[in-house]
Amino acid sequence: MSKQVSVLVPVADGSEDIETVALVDTLRRAGCEVVLASVSGVLLVTLSRKIKIEADALIEDVKDKVFDGIFLPGGMPGAEHLRDSAILKELLIKQAHSNRLFGAVCASPGVVLAAHGLLTDKFSTAYPSHCSKLPLQEKIEDRVVVSGNCVTSRGPGTTIEWALKIVELLFDTELAKNIGDSMLVSQ
Repeated sequence: MSKQVSVLVPVADGSEDIETVALVDTLRRAGCEVVLASVSGVLLVTLSRKIKIEADALIEDVKDKVFDGIFLPGGMPGAEHLRDSAILKELLIKQAHSNRLFGAVCASPGVVLAAHGLLTDKFSTAYPSHCSKLPLQEKIEDRVVVSGNCVTSRGPGTTIEWALKIVELLFDTELAKNIGDSMLVSQ
């Protein structure tokens, strides 16, 4: 029996709705054990478009767990709340330095990952208004960027493509394609 692939998706008040739900949904379709963890101190968070969602755990409850991947939705002010979580910062730094997958979409590559020094030697992309925060500018127009163990993407409209790339990296191309086909994603 193979090991269960575990992924942490941190969430906060103000996280982007589509990015949060599409990421979690796609990863769960792949069979990942996804932990949606709130950095807001309560399980029930209000996303950027006022959709309320209940997290599986508080970030402090999973601080000692090792994840195969940690992936952040964007949205404002959600990305700022993610950036300001000391526990999440520590988890992200350990993840990056252990060469395990991590990444972000929309505002979070610039607001969170770059702010914590995790993109210094990584190509990345982000929502257009946050690309100026990225240290390497060569791939900012790409929809999804894989650079070493980091996977970034642009925004709500690229989130499923980003999530499928994560599935490909955690599992394989065939599973990502099959999930994309079942979701009627053009590939």
